[in-house]
Amino acid sequence: MSFADYTKSLLLNDISSMARNPDPFVKHPGRDFTRSRKISMQDLLEFYICMESGNLQHELLKHFDFRPGTATVSAFHQQRSKLKPETFLFLLKQFNSHFQPQVYKGSYRLIACDGSEFNISLNEKDADSYHPPSGKSKRGFNMLHVIPLYDILSKCYVDVELQPIRRKNEFRAFCSLMDRFEANDNTKPIFIADRGFCSYNVFAHAIENQVHFLIRAKDSYLSRLLEEDISGRELDVSLQRIFSRTRSKKKMLHPECSQLYRYVCSNVDFDYISKENPEYSMRLRVVRFQIAEDTYENIITNLPEDEFPPEEIKTLYNLRWNIELSFRDLKQTIATEQFHCKTREYIGMEIYARMILYNFCSFITACIVIDKKNTKHIYQVNYSMAIKICHEFLSKDRDSPLPVESLIGRYVLPIRLGRKYERRKRLQPPARFAYRFI
Repeated sequence: MSFADYTKSLLLNDISSMARNPDPFVKHPGRDFTRSRKISMQDLLEFYICMESGNLQHELLKHFDFRPGTATVSAFHQQRSKLKPETFLFLLKQFNSHFQPQVYKGSYRLIACDGSEFNISLNEKDADSYHPPSGKSKRGFNMLHVIPLYDILSKCYVDVELQPIRRKNEFRAFCSLMDRFEANDNTKPIFIADRGFCSYNVFAHAIENQVHFLIRAKDSYLSRLLEEDISGRELDVSLQRIFSRTRSKKKMLHPECSQLYRYVCSNVDFDYISKENPEYSMRLRVVRFQIAEDTYENIITNLPEDEFPPEEIKTLYNLRWNIELSFRDLKQTIATEQFHCKTREYIGMEIYARMILYNFCSFITACIVIDKKNTKHIYQVNYSMAIKICHEFLSKDRDSPLPVESLIGRYVLPIRLGRKYERRKRLQPPARFAYRFI
């Protein structure tokens, strides 16, 4: 059995196991998925993962080989409504558990966290996700914010939080993801995030969970933390800070260390400050390095200085860009943006299912060995083609086996280091449901 066949059997076995014991995953245990229907629970889960960007009835026909008795869209809606939203998130974690994560320096697991936005169908009544008309859109638009954890070396999604854009709180989402992260006894996670996740509360959650973090910070944020001018300087310093809700020296538990205190506004979340514990002390490391003329990056971390010098901190943060590349493949190659529903609950199911498909492709692609040749560039797998091949392999049973590994190995791209492109931000309206061909 090839590794691709083995990976496919693991995923289908997980789905079969859930379908045999549906009660933890349905809204009405003991009743839902107990009778015979055209779409069983196993069919439903497989269909969600393999679904492409066409309209829903066309996707059902393709999945059931254009049989005359193929279930209608209405039948699909009825079966879908029985599932709990977190069903696919459970399947994502269960499928991941079969694979040993790749590690850095023999014991560290690099986990990136970032947010990405998905435009969904216009619904003015959904106040939590609706943006009124503005310079961006004359009609207004609805948007969902997705904050996942991404294993950089294994190239797979680990966990995810979904938030309507009006309820967006990346700090809270990151804290929740770290709190429920299940670390392996043999690995130690390093959470890497951009400056949008820089928060005292985030640092505290990482410290309380006994994990490492590496988070970029703005110059203004670092200046407040250090209370000194940092312009034009490189730094690598460790410091102790005490956080409190008051500026009064009379209320300080350690007035002799008043220079270490930093004030936290009552409107800002800090879960470890309360009436019983009015102060919270933490030790942080600040690394500031130059990346271009008059341009510096600031990193706040708790990684040890002896094991992680500034140059290595710079390399680790640079690896964070892999989660941005994963968003491109998730949205465009796997067509996650092409939703087949309007309700946020069901949109969440589609996002989870697409992440499962992404991980399925990643695990198979990771085993592909590319022959090194005497050429100018090092080559890597063409991930876009790999995803298409893996999707075809998962979605269809063939009389003759599909040579997945050899097919993926045929399509490679050169790695061109040092390239930079300007980011282009534009509003992408959601695709309409009825007028889709592929």
